[in-house]
Amino acid sequence: MTIIEAFSWMNIRFLLDGLLVTVEVALLSIVFSFIIGAILGLLRYMKIPIFSKIVGAIVDLVRNLPLLLIIFFTYFALPQIGIRFDIFWSAVAALTIFESAMLSEIIRAGLNSIPSGQMEAGRSTGLTYLQTLWFIIIPQAFKAMVPPIVSQLISLIKDTSLATIISLPELTHNARIIYGQNTTYVIPMFIALAFFYFIICYTLAKFAKRFEAKLT
Repeated sequence: MTIIEAFSWMNIRFLLDGLLVTVEVALLSIVFSFIIGAILGLLRYMKIPIFSKIVGAIVDLVRNLPLLLIIFFTYFALPQIGIRFDIFWSAVAALTIFESAMLSEIIRAGLNSIPSGQMEAGRSTGLTYLQTLWFIIIPQAFKAMVPPIVSQLISLIKDTSLATIISLPELTHNARIIYGQNTTYVIPMFIALAFFYFIICYTLAKFAKRFEAKLT
């Protein structure tokens, strides 16, 4: 009886509202972090004197910080210096900062996996450095990048649950509210959370496998 009550339409709708927020935060963070991560990864790969080292130091710093600390920073610390975000955009900003650093390392490693002879061969045909990078190096490296990038993006989706600490009304937050009102709903809500997160992550993984298959 408790399980049936826990999955009442009111509770399900409340969970779906949280799921929508989770998906919105995840999608925005994925788009922003992929763009920024790609730029940072390319800058590190290109080894621009001094600049690439500065970028590398910043990336290494962010990668070694807990995501929870970055969420606190964007929501509590940035307003102290005049930069204010609401809860939603604080979560997006924090996830973007963290995931950009992680993705930049994946992209840099993918580019470095291509033998240096590929760059030399491209340059010998009359292509510029950037043309060789765009038409020869990146297409080859991208195939190797897909699995770790997808794995990182799946982690990003699960990491959205950490934003509950700043009361973002996402899936985990809403589930906590439901079982906070009735402790007998704890197990049903955990089952619901597992189901929703599994569906999202599994769908992304299957889509990535099909995309990877098309590349090969």
